[in-house]
Amino acid sequence: MAEQLRGKLVVERIAADLAPRIEALGRADVVPTLAIVRMGERPDDLSYERTAKKRAESLGIAVRSVVLDEFAPQEALEAALHEVNHDPSVHGCLLFRPLPAFIDDARACEVLDPRKDIDGITLASLAAVFTDGHAGFPPSTAAACIEMLEHYGVPLEGRRVVVVGRSLVVGKPVSMMLLRRNASVTICHSRSNDLAGICRAADVVICATGRARAFGADFFSPGQTVLDVGINFDTHGNLCGDVDFDQVEPIVGAITPVPGGIGTVTTSMTMAHTVAAAERALAARDGEGR
Repeated sequence: MAEQLRGKLVVERIAADLAPRIEALGRADVVPTLAIVRMGERPDDLSYERTAKKRAESLGIAVRSVVLDEFAPQEALEAALHEVNHDPSVHGCLLFRPLPAFIDDARACEVLDPRKDIDGITLASLAAVFTDGHAGFPPSTAAACIEMLEHYGVPLEGRRVVVVGRSLVVGKPVSMMLLRRNASVTICHSRSNDLAGICRAADVVICATGRARAFGADFFSPGQTVLDVGINFDTHGNLCGDVDFDQVEPIVGAITPVPGGIGTVTTSMTMAHTVAAAERALAARDGEGR
């Protein structure tokens, strides 16, 4: 039976790390504050917003919801983001995506100040991930993968890591973050030849394709560590990952469950980035005051 890499322990450690930092900010009259910007009332957005608010409240982080009509024009969304940019009491911003089809997503993302981009949606934040820079923050899900691996002591240096998925939310940024830790990274996708064989040869496999239970027993070999980033619903409406857990768990050495794995850590990374953004803003303010 594989070790289950559960997010709960990681979440608890992140909370313990953040507590003294939030207290220190409080002594400087700073309350770390996250603005959540969303359009409309999509059930998945509302669910995540409730989760984020609950996690933030438990940590002492303030959350402000900025809600626009689902048919609001591009100008209204950009105006809301400009307000966030110019509000010194807001330190981080989470823009819920996907945006409606009539919204220019790339243009909207670029309106956000990278210093408040706590989910890696601006070009400046993504460039920092690829160049080892410090602008903005990496996407929270990619950061959660790294946090999970480091918490459970999974060796990365010199190890073969296969990342299946090439999105800017997970696949590409997590690959760069793994390279920074001296892993030997292979990025695969749906058109990769012999994908199952490539996965079987790895030490660590990260599945981030968004296809329910697409990775069965033939993709894995004994002793591997598997991170399942997928959040899907199967044909029966059951929440599941990209990996067929029941098939794969008896084979590999360690695996993240869905639910209870990467998803739980992602929200905590959003909070950690918000606190770090507040610390940076305070340092900049103090620097200007000298």
